[in-house]
Amino acid sequence: MTPVRASEAPLTRVERRYDGYVFDLDGTLYLGDALLPGARDAVLSLRAAGSRTVFLTNKPLERPSNYAAKLSRLGIPATPAEVVSSTDALLRYLARHAAGARLYPVAEPLLWDLLAEAGWELTDDPARIDYVVVSFDRTFAYAKLQVAFDAVRAGARIVATNPDAWCPVPGGGLPDCAAMLAAIEACTGARAEAIVGKPSPHMAETLLDRLALVADRTLLVGDRLATDMRMAIEAGMTAALVLSGATTMADVVASPVHPRYVLESVAGVIPPDLHIPPPTPDR
Repeated sequence: MTPVRASEAPLTRVERRYDGYVFDLDGTLYLGDALLPGARDAVLSLRAAGSRTVFLTNKPLERPSNYAAKLSRLGIPATPAEVVSSTDALLRYLARHAAGARLYPVAEPLLWDLLAEAGWELTDDPARIDYVVVSFDRTFAYAKLQVAFDAVRAGARIVATNPDAWCPVPGGGLPDCAAMLAAIEACTGARAEAIVGKPSPHMAETLLDRLALVADRTLLVGDRLATDMRMAIEAGMTAALVLSGATTMADVVASPVHPRYVLESVAGVIPPDLHIPPPTPDR
């Protein structure tokens, strides 16, 4: 991995307010079913000061409404429109690059449902498939691999939701999208034309579209160097790494990816001079 920005000493607290904030979820705002310290105050304070917020995940296993409901239950009110996942980036990519295509998802039922609801024609007939869409799939089986193999050998293209090799879960991990993609690429000799989740530019563009802001007015807060921070820097957003999740300070020192901020927790995104307007009185 090559450096994405010249090295400079990172700051340990965000010194100003940004117009928009992208918050990664697991490891940044919560761990499992518990909010991390300072998460609620950080999001609500920045919103009260006039900033826009969205929430980011590479996981294609839940609808935005489920993520929004979890955040709201934990004390951070959220709507489905404020949640951006790799499936949102996928839908945006397909709309721009594959109009009228017939799709075969190597995916769990949720992605089949989301694609159908968005108006895409789905088929398991290899002769009719234009795109094989690969995702995190705990129902992956040889029969699916055979359909994908036959379709790609007949000329279908490949697109994938996210590049993650595995997904951490309590007590271990699960093979993620990259495992299914590797199987299809290995037997076909083809390569995915796009992997749309973070750290790709497709995900970054989806986030900025949702915020309706340009990159240099946006701060991305996350706990992973190779995905969250790399995407932010390459897209022109300011990168703030939190050490509450998957990354340690030793990882930061050894990494070629250099975020502007390295924070002990998400609480560090609140600028010291932030002025929060008082609540508007009821009329």
